[in-house]
Amino acid sequence: MTPTRRTFLASGLWATTARADEPPPAANLGLLLYSYGIRSRQEGPTFADPIRFVAFARARGANAVQLALGRRTGTEAMAVRRAAEGAGVAVEGIVSPPDDTAAGRDRFAAELATARACGAGVVRVVMLGGRRYEVFTKPDDYPAFARSAKAALERAEPLARAAGVKLAVENHKDFRTDEQLDLIRGLGSQSVGVCVDTGNNIALLEDPEAAVAALAPLAFTVHLKDMALEESADGFRLSEVSLGQGGLDLPAVVAALRRANPRVRFQLEMITRDPLPVPCLGARYWATLDRVSGRDLARTLALAKRASVARKEPLPRISQLTPAEQVAAEERNVRETFAFAARTRLVPV
Repeated sequence: MTPTRRTFLASGLWATTARADEPPPAANLGLLLYSYGIRSRQEGPTFADPIRFVAFARARGANAVQLALGRRTGTEAMAVRRAAEGAGVAVEGIVSPPDDTAAGRDRFAAELATARACGAGVVRVVMLGGRRYEVFTKPDDYPAFARSAKAALERAEPLARAAGVKLAVENHKDFRTDEQLDLIRGLGSQSVGVCVDTGNNIALLEDPEAAVAALAPLAFTVHLKDMALEESADGFRLSEVSLGQGGLDLPAVVAALRRANPRVRFQLEMITRDPLPVPCLGARYWATLDRVSGRDLARTLALAKRASVARKEPLPRISQLTPAEQVAAEERNVRETFAFAARTRLVPV
C-alpha cells in the first residue's frame, strides 16, 4: 500500500530534526540548490538569489553551494563573492552548454565570466535535460545525441579554458559510464571533467559504486546522494533519501572520490519527490540500451527486490502531502542529512 498523508504525519517523516536556534552541524558538505526544489517553486525566483542562498545554506551547515549564477555585472558578481567569502562558503555554478550560434557562445562565455567573478572555479553542465530512457525512442537517437554532446563540449572547452573555469559534466541518466569516459577523455582537456552523481547510474542498470570509482579520476565536483529502490511491475522505482537511509556504501563512495581527487567538493543533492519510475522491463526503455547485459538487469532487479523486502513499506509519496507539509519534508530531509554527515564524519576535513 502506498503511504498516505496520515502515514507521513504519524511517522514523523515530514518533521524537521533541528531547531532553528541550534548551531549548524560541521558536515564538510555543500548544498545544491536542487535540494530545495519544492521551496524554490513555492517562493519563486528570489529563493535562488545567490546572496540569499549562500546565507540560507550556511545556516544549515553547508560550506559550499552550487547554483545557476547567470549573467551579472561586475559589481553584482563581486557582491556575491564577498557574501560567500564572508560566510565561509565556496561557490560553484551551473550552466547550459552553448549551442552552435554566435549568441549561444556569447551567452556561455558571459555566464562563465560571471561564475569566475563570483568566485566559482567549477561549473556543472548537463548534456541531456531528460532521462535517456524517457527521451529516446529509436536506436539512432543516442548516437545522434552523443555527436551533438561532443560538438557542444568542443565549442565549450576553449571558452572555459580562456575563462579559467572547469566544466563538470554530470552523469545525468544519459551516458553509461564507459560512454561518458570516452567522451571526456576524447576531448583531452584539463578544463573538462565530471560532476559525479553518486546515484544516477542505477537508472541505467549500473552498479553505483563501480560507476563512481570509474568516474572518480575525472571528478571536479560531486552530487552526493543516497538511493533507495523498490520493485514495480515494469521494473523498479528509485528515490533519493537522506544520507544513511538508502543502499549506497557511502564511506566507500566518498573514499573512492577522495583518493582520486583529495580536493573534490561534495554538494548534497537531496531531492524530495515521489519515486522515479525506471521501466526497465518495457520495450521503450531498451531503445538505446540494447548493449546492456542481462547480468546488469538481473543484478539491479535483485537489488530492488532486496531493498523492498528490507524496507517493509513503500517509498514515500511526497505528492500526497499538502504544500506546507512538502516544504517541511524537504527541510527535514536536508537537515537530517547534514546531521548524519556531521555525526559520522562522512566527508573528512
